[in-house]
Amino acid sequence: MKIIGKRLRALRESINISQESLALAIETTQSSINRYENGQTTPPVAIFRRYADYFDVSLDYIFGRTENPEGKSYEFRPRITPEKEEMRRFIEMCFDPGSPANKKLKESLYRIMEDE
Repeated sequence: MKIIGKRLRALRESINISQESLALAIETTQSSINRYENGQTTPPVAIFRRYADYFDVSLDYIFGRTENPEGKSYEFRPRITPEKEEMRRFIEMCFDPGSPANKKLKESLYRIMEDE
């Protein structure tokens, strides 16, 4: 049970999301997330599935059966969920405002960000 809690916490912390935000995303409570991560309770099967879907990892990884988050049928791509305005500020800082090429790159990044 300890490995499961560690994996669940590591997944959440890998994308810097709070317990409360994750609870909203996977339709549970913050206190439940806390108990799962501390090994106090075992999540129901439906919650395990939501974790796997949300973080795009295999259940084998969550259960500690493999060190590879992809398992056998997934490609690991954690969702990054920063606030859009915060991401826009970050993108602005990364590019020279006077360069026409950078303007097109920024616009492309904004479109990609909106699609997700």
